Amino acid sequence: MDYLIQNAWAQGAGGAGEPGLASFLPLIILFVVFYLFLIRPQMKRQKEHTKMVEALAKGDEAVTSGGLLGRVTEVGDNFVKFEVAKGTEVKVQKHAIAQVMPKGTIKDM
Repeated sequence: MDYLIQNAWAQGAGGAGEPGLASFLPLIILFVVFYLFLIRPQMKRQKEHTKMVEALAKGDEAVTSGGLLGRVTEVGDNFVKFEVAKGTEVKVQKHAIAQVMPKGTIKDM
């Protein structure tokens, strides 16, 4: 029956070395690369966005994540009133503000 199933022979005692650290080294390197190139920049962008949202004030011109361009008319705890045209105000969440534009971006409003 040796021609269908190979015999499993015990391996002789050999040099043990350090298989624990050597086997985890690629995993550790992969985690460091993910942290440096993915996790850390995302955390930095999140902090910048939170800082920008907290600094919103009446009269700021901003763009929402949906693409609306307007002027902030009222700032609440979680929501912002946003004037998109003369006499037209929209209430949006603070975190929906994607970017604060420079003053004078909206000329005709």
